[in-house]
Amino acid sequence: MLEACALSDKGCVRTNNEDYSRIDPEMGLYVLADGMGGAKAGERASRLAVDTVSESILNAQNRDSQALLVAVEEANRRVLNAAANDPELEGMGTTLVAALEVGDELLIASVGDSRAYLLDHSGFRAITEDQSWVNEVGRPLGLNEEILRTHPMRHVLTMAIGAGVALEINYYHDIRLQPGDLLLMCSDGLHGVVEEQRIVAILRGGAPNQPLEEKCRELIEAARGAGGPDNITAVLLRAA
Repeated sequence: MLEACALSDKGCVRTNNEDYSRIDPEMGLYVLADGMGGAKAGERASRLAVDTVSESILNAQNRDSQALLVAVEEANRRVLNAAANDPELEGMGTTLVAALEVGDELLIASVGDSRAYLLDHSGFRAITEDQSWVNEVGRPLGLNEEILRTHPMRHVLTMAIGAGVALEINYYHDIRLQPGDLLLMCSDGLHGVVEEQRIVAILRGGAPNQPLEEKCRELIEAARGAGGPDNITAVLLRAA
């Protein structure tokens, strides 16, 4: 069994929250999206993507890797259709990271730069890889991390839900949580603002059974304390 919690905050600068998440332990599904687009389009994109993934998994004959990938593809199709049918939503899109519990394994699909991390006995590491200019162009060019942190292309995504029909989904499997292990899913309002060592300190801190809600709040407060320039969402899973 997995314990789960999700919290979100608009941050200190943005007037609205374009992040959206859902946790459904009964279905074994955990989803987070970080929307983008003018006016309220980002909010619409992230909510539509998460709702679509949830609906697709609920109606799937088998909850497996194929069901997860089909759900993400369907989310892309619906966001594209919504944007095509409403001029106010033109250009909207969203990142997406989804984890599906299948037996004792977690399957993860991601699009964009919202991330999943694992904290276990061997340490803290990112499971997902960003589909971003920084990761796919900047680092291969040899630009160092200090330059990349302030580079004008640092927020540019190379893939997003709603960006086009040809969708590339990053897929990860064979992720197994042992008792006490933590899986963190978050938008770039957290991982792009709070240093990794601070995130790890929060996840490791407190009593062994500290409520996940408290850890989520600490993560959000750390991002707000660092300026909170973007919406902040944290989803935490812990193996019992």
